Amino acid sequence: MSWFAERAGLAGTVAIVTGGAGGLGQAIVADLLANGAGVAVLDRDPEAAAALPGGVLARVGDARDPAELTALFEAVDERWGRLDTLVNVVGGTFRAAFTDTTPSGWDALLRSNLTHVLHACALAVPRMRAGGRGGSIVTISTVEAHRAAPGFAVYAAAKAAVEHFARTLAVEVAPDGIRVNNVAPDYIPTPNLRRIGGGDGALDDPEGVRVAIPMGRAGVPEDVSHCVVFLASRLSSYITGTTLHPDGGTHASAGWFNWPGGGWANHVPPQYLRDRSTGPR
Repeated sequence: MSWFAERAGLAGTVAIVTGGAGGLGQAIVADLLANGAGVAVLDRDPEAAAALPGGVLARVGDARDPAELTALFEAVDERWGRLDTLVNVVGGTFRAAFTDTTPSGWDALLRSNLTHVLHACALAVPRMRAGGRGGSIVTISTVEAHRAAPGFAVYAAAKAAVEHFARTLAVEVAPDGIRVNNVAPDYIPTPNLRRIGGGDGALDDPEGVRVAIPMGRAGVPEDVSHCVVFLASRLSSYITGTTLHPDGGTHASAGWFNWPGGGWANHVPPQYLRDRSTGPR
């Protein structure tokens, strides 16, 4: 057994991944399986769920529905009789100015990004307590929970709520050995992110990436899944109530951009780019 496998201790554990059949979830499931965990998935995409590797307990359903979540947890009870890790991946948003949104839209965003996390944690914690082995809860958040997000006000608020909920829950369940953490990526061009993006292709262009992301590249799903494996494993056994930021440095840069020919500048592009601008003023 390798040093990592021995210390990570994931072999023989059981994980539930909500929204685990595509994008970030697919990478998370693959990495948990590779480290010997049994994995159960709830996803509303039947084709993606059917394409998951053999051995995965895959159910087609909507994680926003408490009954669907409960059925998944009960299926895990029946198959494995234990739960060690919960990974909340499900999320979603749309771009609109806040004043153009409606209460029904707010409710949809809260159900997609916050409420299902509360339901899943309410189902997971009693099972982890009953097992007496502790456990790990990981929720996929976003850098937008930590900065203003014009066009995504309610989404950003919901994700900020998720992060603070995790910090508070982490303190409540720490005596049980249950750890609660978040992973907050920035730009990882999954199909869903491309769908809700600005549509101008700026971050598909290498120069745009170098300007916006200090490490000079867009993220890949494995940048997130590696963080999840770490937080699910015993390698993070003394880490709880915190957030990992696999974002290439955008959370740290906080509005600083690496302009070509001008270097790092805050708020505005260098003079030579402003002189070339032909856009509206």
